[in-house]
Amino acid sequence: MNDARPGTGAGAPTVLRMILGRRLQEARQGAGLSLDDAAKALRVTALTIRRLEKAEVGLKILYVEKLLETYGAGRQEIDEFVTLAERANEPGWWNPYRDVMPSWFTAYVSLETGARTLRTYEPQYVTGLLQTPGYARAVLSGGFPNDGDDDLDRRVELRLRRQSLLTKQDAPTLWVVMEEAVLHRVVGGPEVMREQIDRLLEASELEHVSVDIVPFGAGAHVGACAPFTYFRFEERELPDIVYSEILSASVYLDQRADVMAHLEAHNRLSLKTSSADSKALLNRMRKEYS
Repeated sequence: MNDARPGTGAGAPTVLRMILGRRLQEARQGAGLSLDDAAKALRVTALTIRRLEKAEVGLKILYVEKLLETYGAGRQEIDEFVTLAERANEPGWWNPYRDVMPSWFTAYVSLETGARTLRTYEPQYVTGLLQTPGYARAVLSGGFPNDGDDDLDRRVELRLRRQSLLTKQDAPTLWVVMEEAVLHRVVGGPEVMREQIDRLLEASELEHVSVDIVPFGAGAHVGACAPFTYFRFEERELPDIVYSEILSASVYLDQRADVMAHLEAHNRLSLKTSSADSKALLNRMRKEYS
């Protein structure tokens, strides 16, 4: 996904905080207590408890301990939970880049880092996880035209650091669907485009990465919409999440109907092409930029 696009949508919590928030909710419900009951134990409002469970705020250790005691948890369970809560409150690896990263995008990077499966649909640009340095610089300079060289360098550095996700030992599965228009949009000039297409061809050979290009010949289709990314996690507490964005807003969706609609769209888009056809198209476009 391309963080060069501005957004003002509400952010989502970090992955570990989401997990612990749901565990707090399950513990409360398992104890047969309402939000109001839990709030009385802390002498706070029910809204505060709800925000803790929804991971909309940081996990205050004193609150966590008191709630778990109220729910009947044992000392070992509380200590283990507190250790995880302390980890959840630590800044992510991306924290040093917050000065050049939109606040709404912090949540995206956290979800991306914690997901086991990512599916993306991109109608305009190559997805950020597969961009070359030259392509990323061109995209980001267009998205942030008022940036100085130093800020632009840091934005590119952040994007490249995100890509280390694909080379780690337990790398997630990445399935990219892009429109053919992405390959015709000359970003950074012919040489940059040639290098970018080489990168896509290289990535498509990886066992855990799929790159599908929807050709112009596919005509009208369900994917003629905003770009989106679908996240799936190993942890049972976390639902599948979809992130989407438009020019002036971004949104995180976890309602089943919304998530399934995007998943179905991605599935339908993938049927418009094949791995062999996509590679043939990439090779043909590479020759055009030679």
